[in-house]
Parts: sequence; C-alpha cells; structure tokens
Amino acid sequence: MSPVVLPPARSVLITGASGLVGSQVVALLAADPGAVETVVALDLRDVPDERRLAGIDYQLGDIRDPGLETLLRARDIDTVVHLAAIVSLGKDRPREHDYSVDVLGTENVLGCAQRAGVRHLVYTSSGAAYGYHADNPTPLDEDDTLRGNPEFAYSDHKRLVEVMLERHRREHPELGQLVFRPGTILGEHAANPITAIFDRPVVVGVRGTDSPFVLVWDEDVARCVLEGIRERRTGIYNLTGDGVITLREIAGRLHKRYVALPVPVLAGALRVLKALRLSRAGPEHVNFLRYRPVLSNENLERDFDLTPSATSEECFERYRRIRFPS
Repeated sequence: MSPVVLPPARSVLITGASGLVGSQVVALLAADPGAVETVVALDLRDVPDERRLAGIDYQLGDIRDPGLETLLRARDIDTVVHLAAIVSLGKDRPREHDYSVDVLGTENVLGCAQRAGVRHLVYTSSGAAYGYHADNPTPLDEDDTLRGNPEFAYSDHKRLVEVMLERHRREHPELGQLVFRPGTILGEHAANPITAIFDRPVVVGVRGTDSPFVLVWDEDVARCVLEGIRERRTGIYNLTGDGVITLREIAGRLHKRYVALPVPVLAGALRVLKALRLSRAGPEHVNFLRYRPVLSNENLERDFDLTPSATSEECFERYRRIRFPS
C-alpha cells in the first residue's frame, strides 16, 4: 500500500459503535476530549441515556443506508472507523442478510466516505479472512494470500471486503486505509462462536490437532484503533497477542473435560444436530476447529507504539477470571 499523507484528525465517525470494540473506541475518545473535535457514534442499537458519554454525538443508522453520505457531510467527518459486522451465526437468519451487511454495507460506507471527502478509513477485518486451511503457513503474515472459506459466511465476507478495499486503494488513493486483522477478540462482554465453545460443559475438539487460538483483548484493539487515528497510520496489520493457547489448554484452565473426536464422528454429529435445529454449526465447522489460522504480530509490534498488553495465554486467563471466577 502506497503511503498517504493525511492531515490531523478533527472529526471521527464510528460504525458499530455499540459493539464490543466500538464501545471501547467511543469511551477512549470521550475520555480525551481534546483528541478530536467531533465524535459520532453510529449504530442500529440505541444507547440508553444513562450509558451515553459526554461529548459523543449518538446517531441511529444502518451502514447500508445511502443517507450515510449526508451524515458524513453534515458532521464534516474526515475519519471513519468501520467496525460494524455480523459475527454470530444466525439460526434463522439467511446468509443473504449477513452479506448485505458485511459486504454491501461496507461497499456503501466506502462509497459514501469517498464522495463525502473522508480522508482516513480504519477497518477491522479478521484473521478469519486467511481462511481455515491445512496448508496455511504458520504463522501467517500480512502478505499471505487471503482464502476465506466460502462455507463460513464471516470468513468469506471478510475476504470479499478486503478484495474490495484493495481495489478502492488503487482507484481512490486519496482515502487512506488502515486495516487490522485481529485474532479472536475477548473482553468482559465478548459473545461469539468462540466464546460459545468455552461456555459448554464439555469442550469438544478435533482429534489430531491442537486447535491453537490467537487472542487479543478488546481494549487493546481499541487502543490500536485510537493510535491509528492519532498517528494517521495506513497499512495492513495482524492484531493479536503473542503466542497461542490450545483448546486442550483452555479446557484445563476452565476445569472442564476435553473430548477430542475423530473428524468423521464430529462431522456426523454436527450434521445431525444441525438437521434437528439443535446446533447452528454444521459439519463444515470441523475445519473451523481443525485448521485455526495462527497470526504473526511482528509488523504490528514493529510499527505501533501500543501493542497488545497480553499474550494469547494471558488474554484467556483474564477472560476466565472475569467470566468463570469459580
């Protein structure tokens, strides 16, 4: 990515501002009112009055709405932090809906930002964009090919968005881009397909693999986003703590039984459970556990003043103390 010289940030709009990371970014900006002049927190979900922070302009809105351009112009926004995405599996939600939000919504954000004269876009992609493959390099760095699996909506959509962003960088270099690819994000209020694995009474894994997880704390992601805004950084960075923690180690930390099933047995069980509508995950999710992408954070640690404060192991231990104190 060619370097883009950007003026200092004056006005920031955050999409997905009520989410796990978005709420942390909003809180950091509210705690430092001199950082920028205007902070707009955009989300589909309303924020109750008692949880609203001073100095924040809370707006209800859908990232798929072309009217976003009007809001960007009205608030003279020069920086967009795009965090809105669908992470969880929807039991009765069609995949077309997730695509319309993750991919078409991002396309709308890009178009509105470019037409409104926004100069800086900060986007949280995911390590899932690399895909879950047996031949993934270990670790993966930012130059490795993105092969998000078509069978996993989140993984596939993150890949498609990154292809879109790459094309936009060529066609509209005036809009500087900072793209983060986080590992699994944990935090006090984290709830996603990974934390669902930890919540079950028995932790089920795949025989023949360690299922290594790279983890990062939500506050660390927010701090890196803030650093990117302040320093006007561009580029693509994996974002995760050092090292890995395996699924077996996670089960041990939770004092839960760990059961590693052969691939055919686990795939068959998931097929039956999904057919009975007892599980949202099907047999294709075996590879979700079998081939976990392990990310290198070497470039992040080299270029950023604020790197993750906890290793993957420490991140999980922090999560365990909060969510499973007994």
